[in-house]
Amino acid sequence: MTHQPPAGPVGVLDLDVRFPEGRITVQQMHEASGLPLPDILNITSGTETIPVLGPDETAWEITRDAAEAVLARSGVPRSRITHVIYAGSGVWDRPAWSPAAKIAHELGIDRAHCFELGNFCNAGMAALQIAAEKSALYGGHVLLLLGDRLGRLVDYRDAATRPLFNAGDAGAALLVGPGDIRYRHLTSAMRTDASWADFWAGEDGPDGPSFRRAGTREGLGQVYLDNFVALADEVLGTLGRKRGDIGHLVINQGDRNIQKRLLDALDVPEENSVFTYGRLGHMASADTVICLTELAQRRTLRHHDLILVASSGMGFTFGITALEYQEAAAS
Repeated sequence: MTHQPPAGPVGVLDLDVRFPEGRITVQQMHEASGLPLPDILNITSGTETIPVLGPDETAWEITRDAAEAVLARSGVPRSRITHVIYAGSGVWDRPAWSPAAKIAHELGIDRAHCFELGNFCNAGMAALQIAAEKSALYGGHVLLLLGDRLGRLVDYRDAATRPLFNAGDAGAALLVGPGDIRYRHLTSAMRTDASWADFWAGEDGPDGPSFRRAGTREGLGQVYLDNFVALADEVLGTLGRKRGDIGHLVINQGDRNIQKRLLDALDVPEENSVFTYGRLGHMASADTVICLTELAQRRTLRHHDLILVASSGMGFTFGITALEYQEAAAS
């Protein structure tokens, strides 16, 4: 089906997030790793349970449920969906398999191009950029799916992987295109510092793939900060804006200290961000959807507020995405 490019802006019409029923506790992490409980609680920012897929749960199913809710609320016909993108780490529920195609079939989307994007925790915002560009060029709507198995990739028996003990699982969906958009997609800038490519890597074992830390190199926190600040300034320059114009900043990040340092560097008050660490842990790309949802629930967003989304992923890739809140669509 051929669609005409939209006459107006494109962005996120609606979004949703779902969590698995499974949980991992800091007590279980302690028993498996031998690490002291206070050390683990420091990593999890005090939360004692984190959502993690249970043995009989799959990432694609909870992501499908989020997508179904988004489509039902939006009223956009399935025939208008031109692309279905499933974004994450690239470790899907089954090997050599397309979760994008599976979910499209389950939801009755039969004319779309379905494909996956692997960029780890940066995949969601990278896919949003692609979705916005495709919709702006060709028309139609893009169903963006954020489904990962991050928590199931953590081997709690390996104490060296403790920086990832706050990682969990969630499924999220965003409907991108023209119409009654809630978050207008303005622009984004991303870059990869490939010198850190081997810092974390997967390893196949009898229980499936697991993360392994491959080195003791120091300084990654400063790399995060330097790249985020540079990319934020690049995005602001593209928009003809300045740091004082940032209304809100959210981030998908496993380290609370990096978020606080970034907010300080860009002069954004902490109350204009969302901290999920002490409640949920790090939910991969779904962090950004959780944060945007919570911002809206506060009812402090105003029409045309500029929201910067800082995203990152192993590799290491860094990104800043600029969104503009549209009050009429969200009310």
